[in-house]
This record gives sequence, structure tokens and C-alpha cells, in this order.
Amino acid sequence: MLALAACAPAVKEPEGPPPPVPGYEAIQDGEFHINQVDPHYLPEHMRRQLVPWNGPQGAGSIVVDTHSRRLYYVMGDGTAMRYAIAVGREGLGFQGDGTIQRKQEWPSWTPTANMVRSRPDLYAAYAGGLPGGLMNPLGARALYLYRGGRDTMFRIHGTQENSSIGRATSAGCIRLFNQDIIDLFGRADYGTRVHVRSAAESLALEGPMIEDENGRMMPYSPEAAAAIEERRLAKAEAEREALLEGQPLPEATVVPGTAGMVETPTQPVSYFDRPMQ
Repeated sequence: MLALAACAPAVKEPEGPPPPVPGYEAIQDGEFHINQVDPHYLPEHMRRQLVPWNGPQGAGSIVVDTHSRRLYYVMGDGTAMRYAIAVGREGLGFQGDGTIQRKQEWPSWTPTANMVRSRPDLYAAYAGGLPGGLMNPLGARALYLYRGGRDTMFRIHGTQENSSIGRATSAGCIRLFNQDIIDLFGRADYGTRVHVRSAAESLALEGPMIEDENGRMMPYSPEAAAAIEERRLAKAEAEREALLEGQPLPEATVVPGTAGMVETPTQPVSYFDRPMQ
């Protein structure tokens, strides 16, 4: 019996969730529990980190680079804290300088009158506003950008949709992981100057960038471009085989040569992945 037991196959223990990346652990933030960010969404270049600062903005400034999909908080000692961001259409519509004149923890969200009028089936229920919380598209914190005393409708905010970070999204402004917006919110005071770079500034300071096969930006090099194309072709072939076998597609497919992400039927777009106010 002992010999037979020794030869029996070992029972495989169920695998638990992967260990969290430091800084992206689960957080209990007041009454709300923020889950850890899946390490799958956190390659090294997507993590919050202190980096050398080469821009002209001074200490205490926020610099948003919508082209490289990065945001910096300038520390003033030759370094800056760098965050990965997602950029929506509204985020691309602003350039230049403004100041943070409003900050909100767990902000509420209200669809515009035009949104309610054009899609009452989606937005009429929220015409009076959606309170802050885990289902709110503005996430755990929001910073509101003003220019000349007027609200620009440009927002820097959190998100529960961690898969969107690093990508061009269908709508919205500037999104960060909730863990990152909480960190930035604690650094940025009222009156903080925000500079949104032009494409020319981005190229001069960040260098050329390229989208990887998942729609996230990374520094360009011929080697990187070749590796991305190889992975893109392999992904396309895997998706083709999955379709032939009747299997579900991966979570998202990036269309080569585009700046955005095309969602597959298995990953429907959120109702709130649209203009926010």
C-alpha cells in the first residue's frame, strides 16, 4: 500500500492570486475596498517610479504627455515621479497650461445634458449625478483643471478599468490606476500648475514612441518594432485558430496602425467609457 501511495500522482493545489506588485496592493480607502492591480498590467515601464527629470517645469508641477501616455509630478531635485496614464478623446483636446483648482476624493459624476438627450437609455438614470464609489468612472480621486478661472473640463482621475491604462480609450480625460491617483492626489496642492505637452514637445523630450501589440506605448527602436510585429503576428494567428476552434477571443485586439483599442465581443465597453464631467 505504501508503495502504491508513493507512485500515485500528486494532487495539484489550486493556485492563488499572484503576489501584488509593491505600491499596487489592495487598499481599504474609507468605506471602499480597492483591489490590487493584476501584475499582468504592470510591466516595469507601467509602474509608478522616480525618474530623472529633463523638462523645463519646476518643482510641484504636473506634466501630462498624452502622446507617450505618461504623467509626471516634478520633485525639484532633478527627478520626477512618473505614472502611466490612459488618454481619452477629451484628454487630447487640451494643450498648454492650467491649474488645479478643485480636488475631490471619490468624486461624483454627472452626464452632460447632451449625453442624456442623445442616449436617455444609458444616461437618464444618472441625470442627477452618480455618487462616488467603485462603480463611478472617475475612480478614487479626481483633479480638476482650470484656466483663467474657468473649468476646462479636463480631468485627471482614477479608474477601476486597470486594463485601459497605457492605452488610448474611446472617451474620457486622463486616467491613472486608483493606487496612482491616490499617490498623486496627496502630492498635488490647490493651485498646482499643469502643463499638457504638444506632440513636438513630447518627441523632443521623450523621443519616438511605438504602440506595442497590446496598444500601450513604449520607446521606439528597430529591435522593439520587430519584436512587437512578431508578437502581433503570433497573437493574430492565435486568434484565428481560436475562431476556427470556436474558442473565445483574448480580452482585446489591437488593430495594427491605429492609436486605439478595439474591444472584442467578450470585453464590452463600459457605459461610462464616454465623456465625463
